Amino acid sequence: MSGVSLLEFSTNPYNAVVVDVDALPEDGDQFAQRLDLSLDAWRDAQYGYVWLELPIAKSGFIPHAVEQGFHFHHSSRDYLMLGLKLREDVVELPFASHYIGAGGVVVSEANDLLVIREKVQRDNRPRPFKLPGGYIHAGEHLADGVEREVWEETGIRAKFESVACFRHWHANRFGKSDFYFVCRLTPLSFEITLQEEEITEARWMPVDEFLSRDDVYSFNQGIVKVALEQKGMMSSWFDNYDQDRTTREIFMPSDS
Repeated sequence: MSGVSLLEFSTNPYNAVVVDVDALPEDGDQFAQRLDLSLDAWRDAQYGYVWLELPIAKSGFIPHAVEQGFHFHHSSRDYLMLGLKLREDVVELPFASHYIGAGGVVVSEANDLLVIREKVQRDNRPRPFKLPGGYIHAGEHLADGVEREVWEETGIRAKFESVACFRHWHANRFGKSDFYFVCRLTPLSFEITLQEEEITEARWMPVDEFLSRDDVYSFNQGIVKVALEQKGMMSSWFDNYDQDRTTREIFMPSDS
């Protein structure tokens, strides 16, 4: 193809091609010609895999990429990531397998527990009292996320203290598994402001009442008991571990 150049790309440490999304052509026919030429060159160079990110504005390029053997790997709101094995011996990196959620065990000095009822009714049983919490955002620390969720749902400011336990579940949404971390928090405020879009009730409830009610799931009663009986794993760090704390968290058992 005279006058046709390869798609601009870099390589990663695993001998895979990463197409430069910012340098993709604007024209679909030009993209098709350059992709075909590039694939031949990348196979000759013995690269193992190709990662092709297509922004939603260039979704018209998808059919030709699929014709060349690319498959959908994952997507977000504004892009689709496609992948192609260039050699059969290459092990393909799977996409993320889990969601991360957290619930807050927020207990006052008077031994009252912060509880909520959600508006969504998941079965025919009455909506149960449960812990405030929700999913952690991408790039958000667990400790920050559970503090945020407690505040968003109840208006209560609380300080993360420890991870009491966690649950691993393999039957969650979109075929992904789920980690649910149970965190102990200390309340910094006490006046409840309800998140009316999602929560139908929020209040301070005596711990003994929560643990004895019939309309509280046994799982929630069990994790509250664990959080109250054990200090759990607190946010910590290793000596001389010279990594960025903004991108990492470490939780370790308390010494006392």
